[in-house]
Amino acid sequence: MTKFVACLMAFIMFFSTQTGAFARQDKKINIKSEAAVMIDTETGAVLYSKNPDEALYPASLTKIATAIYAIEKGNLNDIVTVSRNAATTEGTRVYLNVGEKVQLKKLIQGMLINSGNDAAVAIAEHLGGTVEQFETELNEYLRTNIGVQHTHFVTPNGLFNENHYTTAMDLALITKYALQNPVFSEVFGLKELNWVGQSWKTTLVSKHRMLNGEVPFQYVTGGKTGFIDESKQTLATSADNGKLKLVVVALKADHKKDIYKDTVKLFNYGFSSFGHETLPKDKTFKSGKNLYLVSQETMVTKPLNDQVEKVDKKSSMLNVENKNGDILQQIKLTEKKIPNEKHKEEYTENMHLNLFYGIIPVLAIFLFMFLKRKLIRS
Repeated sequence: MTKFVACLMAFIMFFSTQTGAFARQDKKINIKSEAAVMIDTETGAVLYSKNPDEALYPASLTKIATAIYAIEKGNLNDIVTVSRNAATTEGTRVYLNVGEKVQLKKLIQGMLINSGNDAAVAIAEHLGGTVEQFETELNEYLRTNIGVQHTHFVTPNGLFNENHYTTAMDLALITKYALQNPVFSEVFGLKELNWVGQSWKTTLVSKHRMLNGEVPFQYVTGGKTGFIDESKQTLATSADNGKLKLVVVALKADHKKDIYKDTVKLFNYGFSSFGHETLPKDKTFKSGKNLYLVSQETMVTKPLNDQVEKVDKKSSMLNVENKNGDILQQIKLTEKKIPNEKHKEEYTENMHLNLFYGIIPVLAIFLFMFLKRKLIRS
């Protein structure tokens, strides 16, 4: 990607109609995870956050970023030759052999469903030449395409490195972005997959307990788990109740049962407390002596009770807030000034004069034509 295109994309993202905002931690919702964010994937509204910008180790949630980058930048039909470095990667694997040839899409599936660390390294080496070059390109991609601000990855799989970190907010934004891609969305939601490799033939079953049914939740649509000693339990989950599509990212819980309870609790809160409303194009909001217009039809996420809409005159933004004053979503408005009373009078007088002087030439033409006809007939 050229620097020009990268700058252009960043410009478009910055000046887009909608921008995300932080909803603070609701004290009524007690979760045990160190950090968490819940985001509406259709509008970008942040419906809950706890320590959203705290730098933490993501463990295998890193593979969400590796997957969407590989899907967008690679050719899914490419055949990848597995290196010794990839085949000997530690931790959870899909047991690739040195020299084994595997389709890129299959590696992405094995990486997400079975959390294959070896598959992640094979993907990185195929796309970047080396893991180091892949990570350089991935970090730039995440900043430019998604707008992350507090993320730095040095491995494609999330194995521990003190310089490999992210935040709950950045991971929520990455997951939201990735779910817009149908290939990623499909793989993220797979509960199981038949796997046939040189050294391993099995049925891969998702390790995500809400997705595989161990923790029942009817609205779940996808998920990824993570764990290393330094990160503790990490979890990313998507859900859709037919009205809202939400993502919850929870980081650094001591126990699996806690992080799943936290995730279910947040989904229940989100689905029971929020809904969508569409603001029509040219809907008007007034603040002081100025009018503000919605420039295009825009969907917003609003609390079902006690929602507040306020215009920020300095930024020409419509702030959609909850009853606590937390900004859930911001909509860019177009300002239209209302003339003051003096200007109104001058405007009205000028309009009347312009109308009067505009009619005179028309009447003169009609009079001329009328007299001309009279003269011809006589």
